[in-house]
Amino acid sequence: MTPIDLNADLGEGFGRWRLTDDERLLSVVTSANVACGFHAGDAVTMRRVCEQAAERGVRIGAQVSYRDLAGFGRRPMDVPAAELTAEVAYQIGALEVFARAAGTRVSYVKPHGALYNRVVHDAGQAAAVVDGVLLADAGLPVLGLPGSRLLELAAEAGLPTVTEAFADRAYTDRGTLVPRDQEGAVVTDPDTVVARSVSMARLGEVDAHCGARIRVRARSLCLHGDTPGAVDLARRVREQLRLSGVRVEAFA
Repeated sequence: MTPIDLNADLGEGFGRWRLTDDERLLSVVTSANVACGFHAGDAVTMRRVCEQAAERGVRIGAQVSYRDLAGFGRRPMDVPAAELTAEVAYQIGALEVFARAAGTRVSYVKPHGALYNRVVHDAGQAAAVVDGVLLADAGLPVLGLPGSRLLELAAEAGLPTVTEAFADRAYTDRGTLVPRDQEGAVVTDPDTVVARSVSMARLGEVDAHCGARIRVRARSLCLHGDTPGAVDLARRVREQLRLSGVRVEAFA
């Protein structure tokens, strides 16, 4: 059975404000998607999370975003391709400084929020993200939704690609995520999240929002760090995966 990686969005604070319980989540996940300052995060936060991740052997990923602190990177934006390319590379570079200072490095890239959803279908924005990754480091894996334009173009450019599934997000019957402004987009029942995690890891299947059973094959499973009770839920997921015979290990 293919092993599964557990990733979570971390470092999503700014100044005195903190959203995620980074230290406790880093004791559970194998990969950390670290906010790089555009949707959340700042220099002190990035440095702290990189140090804590390095201490625990957790892989560090650059979670790049549209420049949207006020909207937490979840508002749709139209950014010229050249600008988006430069800003993606900028974010990766900023995080790389702190990762190297902690004795490790940035191991992969994952878009956040509105950018993540946009590059599923938008070839222009996806190409700009790919160009930004290439500008920063032509060997960095890209983590994204199976079947997305982002992963398609990244593979064509020679970048390693890694597919991702979401334990706590509802899916459409086409395998895309239900938009957050729709009812039921976020799965909140802990037992359901745990059951979905095991199903996706063992069978590559999950029930879509409409009730249909769909294929969702992924090497990494995302657990959102801003979900209420995120740490306890992540621990339950990891333990149930172990009991189900699924090996949990980083992809990078």
